[in-house]
Amino acid sequence: MRYFYLLIVFCLGIFIFGVPFWGKGSILDPSTGVLNWGLVTTVFVSLAVLGFFQEFESAAKGAKEIALVSMLGTISALSRLPFAAMMGFQPCGLFIICTGYVFGPLAGFMVACLTILISNIFLGHGPWTPYQIFSWGLVGVTASWLRKISYLRERTIILVIFGIIWGYLYGAIMNVWFWTYFVYPLTLKTYLLTELNAVIWDSSRALANGIFLGFFGTKVIKILERFKKRFSWE
Repeated sequence: MRYFYLLIVFCLGIFIFGVPFWGKGSILDPSTGVLNWGLVTTVFVSLAVLGFFQEFESAAKGAKEIALVSMLGTISALSRLPFAAMMGFQPCGLFIICTGYVFGPLAGFMVACLTILISNIFLGHGPWTPYQIFSWGLVGVTASWLRKISYLRERTIILVIFGIIWGYLYGAIMNVWFWTYFVYPLTLKTYLLTELNAVIWDSSRALANGIFLGFFGTKVIKILERFKKRFSWE
């Protein structure tokens, strides 16, 4: 069920992102004013997040699992605060990726969700919050796939490459909310200019992911794997 849901989210995401480029002259054309495309994307992201919430609620096996996910989410959220002024250079990607790697996609998504919900109490909630949850959530979900392809000797290298790639992918998704709300017209050129404007932030995030995963990734994974064995996590 969860893979079918991920497929639906992926297809709808591609559709919503691509409409401004190929929907010219139709009712879907954002330039006609028929639809507020910023609102459309926000609704899609919010529904996707709620779907993951529901999936986790039905899949959670007990209080220990919920308590551990809550603890990891809180630690990840608190790790953002001292780095708030460093243009995306934050260690929360370390905890989100390692959680998804060890405990699976739903746990990774929930830690990402808690990271944003808790830390934004101090850093500020806004229309960007659902996009942050969705983007970091996808990082946690896809991190679970690394377990099938990584080996002990190559684990650090794979984690670093994965973190760097997602540093830029996260920015590509997050920039959609700014692009759809504040940029006109919605064209490939304006989107690329929006991306270019955020390249320093995206590079800073990618660098942070690479550094923290390179130095601490395997250590955190080993600690979480001991918790997994102790709790008999399936």
